[in-house]
Amino acid sequence: MNRRHCATAAITLVCALALLTSTGQASAAPVPEPSPSSSSAAPGGPPQRYSNAELEKVRAQIETLYRKAGAATDAYNLAEEQTKKQSGEIVKLAKAIVDGQARIAELKDRAGAQAREQYRNGGLPPGAQLALSNDPKLFLDGINQVRQGQQASKSLLAELNQTQQDLETYTQDASANWEKLEANRVKQAKAKKKINAQIKAAEKLESQLEKKERDRLRQLEQDAADAAQTAWLSSGAIKDVSGEASEAGAAAVAFATAQIGKPYVWGAEGPGSYDCSGLTSQAWLAAKRPIPRTSQEQWRLLPRIDIQDMRPGDLIIYHADASHVGMYVGDGTIVHAPRPGRNVTLAGAGSMKILGVVRPDK
Repeated sequence: MNRRHCATAAITLVCALALLTSTGQASAAPVPEPSPSSSSAAPGGPPQRYSNAELEKVRAQIETLYRKAGAATDAYNLAEEQTKKQSGEIVKLAKAIVDGQARIAELKDRAGAQAREQYRNGGLPPGAQLALSNDPKLFLDGINQVRQGQQASKSLLAELNQTQQDLETYTQDASANWEKLEANRVKQAKAKKKINAQIKAAEKLESQLEKKERDRLRQLEQDAADAAQTAWLSSGAIKDVSGEASEAGAAAVAFATAQIGKPYVWGAEGPGSYDCSGLTSQAWLAAKRPIPRTSQEQWRLLPRIDIQDMRPGDLIIYHADASHVGMYVGDGTIVHAPRPGRNVTLAGAGSMKILGVVRPDK
């Protein structure tokens, strides 16, 4: 028995090590070793451990990790939304099943009452004795009562059969929805694990830097965003953009900009924190125009427009996988929740790779 336990423990350890060293695991790549030439001192200042080129590599690694975390966040949010939907469907079906069972019990009671009445009448349905009368009026009344009784019995049986069929359908639907619910919970768990792994890897990379290096890294991030924005504006992308916000769009912009300064938290929909699509979906909900929860669903389901036609309140979708979204507020600017460790802020609309623009109130 002890030998078996030892073998099991050994296998578990090997599997754990394999998981940690697998290429699919999100782990923080080591910060590049400082090159010999990068330790030269700046005039009047201490030597730099890392050149800008080396820090740029770190910046690219961190950005990639956060991008992957953003995509996983979208998967998590979609699974969560679907889980809520399936839970609601199961609640509705459970109520329908209870109501159906109560209705079947009532119909069976009515059928039993009819059977007992016939038994008391010697097996004859109501009105049958009158139909045997020699009195023409009583005879006709009896015939009518027999017909009415037969029709009522048929209706009762038909309703009972239909209710039983409905009940069976509700039960099957509830079972199917439960399976979907469990599948979505599995998706959520996997996405959550991936999100946390990517974020921890990015944070580990940044933690290996000293404060001055982190400050320089932050400046490199801003420089890269500014360069992308300048190139986008110089291309004439928004030269003719002059649309005015609709009433709903203005309300959405007002809500979104009021959240500036609140932290990014993945999966959050406010009021104290947001992720990127949590901010845009809540802003449009405040404008009384509910939209899909995730940036990928916003891109897939909302009407698309040309950049030249955009106006404040429109949503700009970023990256090839539609994993980020910001709200256009005018003058080439968006309001968005950037990533973990950052707050809701204004940014250049062209500071990231634009996939396209959608309009929630088109």
